[in-house]
This record gives sequence, structure tokens and C-alpha cells, in this order.
Amino acid sequence: MSVFITSSGHFLPGPPIDNTQIETVLGCVHGKPSRLKRRILQSNGIKTRHYAMDANHTTFISNSAMAAQAAEHCLQQSFLGKRHIRMLSVATSQGDLVLPGFGSMVQAELGLSDIELHSSHGICSSSMMALKAAYTNLKAGEQTNALVVASELTSRLFKASRYEAAGAEVDFNAEFLRWMLSDGAGALLLEQTPRGQCFRIDWIRSFSHADAYPVCMSVGYPTSGQDQRSWQDYPTYAEAEAAGALLIRQDVRLLENIVKLGVDGYLRLIGEGKVQPDKVNHVLCHYSSHYFRDKIFDMMQRAGVGIPEDKWYSNLYSRGNTGCASIFIMLDEFRRTQTYRTGDTILCMVPESGRFNNAYMQLTVVEA
Repeated sequence: MSVFITSSGHFLPGPPIDNTQIETVLGCVHGKPSRLKRRILQSNGIKTRHYAMDANHTTFISNSAMAAQAAEHCLQQSFLGKRHIRMLSVATSQGDLVLPGFGSMVQAELGLSDIELHSSHGICSSSMMALKAAYTNLKAGEQTNALVVASELTSRLFKASRYEAAGAEVDFNAEFLRWMLSDGAGALLLEQTPRGQCFRIDWIRSFSHADAYPVCMSVGYPTSGQDQRSWQDYPTYAEAEAAGALLIRQDVRLLENIVKLGVDGYLRLIGEGKVQPDKVNHVLCHYSSHYFRDKIFDMMQRAGVGIPEDKWYSNLYSRGNTGCASIFIMLDEFRRTQTYRTGDTILCMVPESGRFNNAYMQLTVVEA
């Protein structure tokens, strides 16, 4: 049973925010401009991004509403109406509520009835997990179609008041992601029947290294490396916040592993015969920062399995790093704006630094 991506859509909240406007929206911590912002922005290469929060720190659209907007955009271009959707599979790193699951909230926003529901929780690769859950469901013949949506609203974590509540001066690991992540949602429609020119999913694979590496990106641990209590183990939420346990953190000392492990997974897929580098026509890679782009190219080249740079497509620089939604937004914009031909092969890669899970997908352009 073949599975096809027959439509896609995305949603980005508010106007594009350039690098000079970021602190206008997120705020200056303790009233002082960041000393690290310029350095981090030069490294990641992002020029504009979108926030679902205004300069008054008011969230003007929820995460589930963004997901629903992306889904509606996807369905507007499709051959199916909402009442025909049989499965909803969603992903996010943090929903608007702790409970219930994000999928339930998105289903309610969309007004879908009598569907099979799946929620995938994680960081960047959670969208690929949600996609594979839907893909395998259709491959097994359980459902005839599925709507897959990934959405991120991280800006609420980056408002200046969050850092001020932690008391002490913000360290590099806590500030790093403030200039990296932004908001957005993407959606894909999967069907068992091709529609016009569309993408057949050849395979989806992932390799997790959580058993071999410590946590690299997290929310829930305090500032002190010696204290490994969960934020839920503090007597009060206020004490957890004061300890910095609610800040999103990136252990930059571990971050270099993401390139090595990402290329390692690529090499494993070549060894299995799933990837043939000379047959790949397009590459969509969710590298979270421009800093990693050249490192990925160099490591592939030294391994003798490089793919020419002109085959790579990215919208990181204009859309920002939208976490798990990035690969769906990228695929939607690629589908709408780039040139490709029937028979072309598209390789998608999503390295995740949470505890190092790397996901890969191969698509083939087909025509009904």
C-alpha cells in the first residue's frame, strides 16, 4: 500500500520580525540589552522570524489555533473536505495546556468528528514521529487518509519576565535558544491515492541515541547542574521558577554531536541501500542554525557521500527555527515555490538535540 502527501499548508503568526526588533517583542532582561544576541544571530544566520506574542507579551493566537490554521490552509488546497478526514496526528514540544493531549485541542479547534487521534510529544523530530504514525496507519490499511500537523509556540518561554523571575544573571545555555526559536505551524495531508503531482513517501526512519548521551535541550531542570530535580519536585511552582527550572536550556557543550550523529544516520541509510546520494535531486534538512550547514556538508564530503549544495533547500533564514514545525513549513514552501519534476527524489532530514534523535524521510515526486 503506497502513501502520498497530496497537499500541504502552513501558518506563521504576525508580521516578520527582523533582528533589530526581537528585544522589542521579547523584552530586555532587567532592562538591559543582551550582550550575547548579536553573536548568536551571526552564527545562526536567521534574518526574520514570527512570534505569536506582541510587545506587551500578550499571546494573540494559541498553539492549537495556529495548528488549526495550518491544517485549514492544507485542506483548502486539497481534494478532501474536513468531514472526510479519518485520522489526525499532531506534534508539538509544548501545548497550550499540560493536559489534555495537544491532539485533542487541535481536533476541537478544527471541529473534526469521529476521527482516530494521535499526539506526539518531543522536540524537533516529534513531527516526523507524528508523520510516521499516520504513514504506518495508512500502510496497514487502517485508514484511507490522515491530516498531520506540527506546531510550536515557544515565544512565551522567552519573554523577559521569565528570565527575571529566575533571579540570577542569565547564563549562556539559558539565553542561547532565545535568539534561535520562533513560532509557526505546518500541515500535510496523507492519502492512499495520488492526486495530481504529489509526493510518494518511500520510507521514514529514525535513530535515537538517548541511551548514549545526556540531555542537551530541556525545560524542567534548574540552573544548577548539581540539582537534577524535576520542576514538579519543588514545593511550589514559584520555587521551581526561581531556581530557573522553567527556562528552556541548551547544553552547548554537547551540541556539536548533532552533526556527527546526523551524518552517521545518513551513512547507515546508505549502507542499508535506502539512500543513493547520486540519485537524490533535492535535500530538505532542518539544520537549526547556519553554523551547522557547512559542518554537515564538510563531513558528508569527507565521507565521500556528499550531495551538491545546489540541491539543498532551506527557508531557515526567512522563517526562523520553528522546532518540530520547521520541516513541514519547509516542505510546504518547497512544494509551492521550487522547481521539481516527476521522478525526482527528495531526502528530508531532521536532527534533534533534545537527547539526539535523528529522523529521515525519502519522497518521490509522482503524478496521478
